[in-house]
Amino acid sequence: MSSTTVDRSALPSSAPPPGSPARRSLRANPWLTLAAVAFGLFMVQLDASVVAIANPAIGRDLSASTADLQWVTNSYLLALAASLILGGKLGDRFGRRTFYLAGVAGFTLASVAIGVTGSIEGVIVFRAAQGLFGGLLMPNTLGLLRAAFPPRRFGTAVGIWAMVSAVSTALGPIAGGVLVERVSWESVFFINAPIGIVALLFGAVVLPQARSEGTGRRFDVPGVLLLAVALLLLVLGVVKGETWGWSSAGTLGCLAAGLVLLVGFGVYETRIDQPLLPMRLFRDRALTTGTVVTALNFFVLLGVIFFVMLYLQNVRGLSPVDAGVRTLPLSLASLAASPLGALLTGRFGPRLTMPLGMLLQAAAAFGMAAWDTASPYGAMWPPFVALGLGVGMVLAASSDAIVGRAPVRDAGVAGGLQATALQIGGALGTSVLVSLIGGRVGATLTGELTAAGVPAGRAAELLHARDAVAMGVAPVSPGMPDSLARAVVSGSHQAFMNGVHTAALVTGVLCLIGAATAAAGLARTGRAAPGN
Repeated sequence: MSSTTVDRSALPSSAPPPGSPARRSLRANPWLTLAAVAFGLFMVQLDASVVAIANPAIGRDLSASTADLQWVTNSYLLALAASLILGGKLGDRFGRRTFYLAGVAGFTLASVAIGVTGSIEGVIVFRAAQGLFGGLLMPNTLGLLRAAFPPRRFGTAVGIWAMVSAVSTALGPIAGGVLVERVSWESVFFINAPIGIVALLFGAVVLPQARSEGTGRRFDVPGVLLLAVALLLLVLGVVKGETWGWSSAGTLGCLAAGLVLLVGFGVYETRIDQPLLPMRLFRDRALTTGTVVTALNFFVLLGVIFFVMLYLQNVRGLSPVDAGVRTLPLSLASLAASPLGALLTGRFGPRLTMPLGMLLQAAAAFGMAAWDTASPYGAMWPPFVALGLGVGMVLAASSDAIVGRAPVRDAGVAGGLQATALQIGGALGTSVLVSLIGGRVGATLTGELTAAGVPAGRAAELLHARDAVAMGVAPVSPGMPDSLARAVVSGSHQAFMNGVHTAALVTGVLCLIGAATAAAGLARTGRAAPGN
């Protein structure tokens, strides 16, 4: 059986001598390892959520089309999805510190390149580069923690990891709003430079070179290609489904081809000695359940944040900064939930915290289904708190269920599996909920406009603007009489809220299904064997 070793290899001459007590102390300290990976994790997660705020400014400055702006997001998602499990496997095989630091350096350089490129094509290309390097960085954060912490303390480490992840994601809209409004859209990417430099220097000093020995010399190149193409097709089908149409040949073809290749990948992996993703991991019911619920967790988080920001900015008229401030309860609840979730998971296992977290998210979604176009803030912050608590608890519990139960030699692969589930779930959440909102808007817009006082003929003409209304934007044209403009705004916003209600109710039902799945899948599962 393979084992995990820690190589406390020497750094340049400016560092303490390799055999010195100072060097041994630094690289043997798991809490310093946690602090080091937190920098890289914070950078990637913050970047993922601030870019959405910067997109309108990028479009105006670079004369980008809506399709171009979609690819600013999609190129990142596609590259990230294709590289996460590979990044974890490379870290397990050749050294987790090496590939973590390579990911930090590459992500930082790609971020700076986006800010100086000056063209929308350059932004898209370097966003894809960010995704590739993020795929090296993300899974090895958890791989390094799994190797550094003893089983009894791994849950606490994961709780802090989850806290950093959740808070950086939730703070993104605030940070992005401030930077775009007060500095420039380029600053959203330049801010990664100082964070990346600190992460690189600190990590180079304190991180141990954890790797798994006894894996042989072969590398599963066919598996890499099969999985990369399968995930590319699946994510492409998901992110383009709303644009192409969910029943279109392009969407169905991408999804079907991706699923066929994914099944083929699974079959192939069972027939080779040194697989990229060992299928034996999925014999553990808790690990499999954790992967599914992890995807659902970020489906809810990113999908809900997307339509909440549309509601706050386009319906309620708040600035990006003000909208971000209104969501602070979500961030603060996440901050509290992650260590609490880790504590409860360490004592009772994920069978308590994972269903509880999904139930809290269900409560948040059903609370949002009661919002209207003029809901007071007192009706908004309780769902934000419930959502933050739920997401933080599930993230801590799912990390324990996936990475904590995987053998140490597969820690990087398990981290890649969790990160892949996060990204695919987030892409699905945004795309599916936007599609639900758009469909409901199209079905109710004409009726809501006429009910608000818009003449029937004019209401029918405005149906062509349903895509704008699905983003919360009322199609008021210059020169429109004030009374008609008020009616158009009222009817359009009500149609958008109809879509939000549908999306929130569907999300709530999915959370209840997720809670039941977690309760059933984690029932009577023991803790992972420490020596695994």
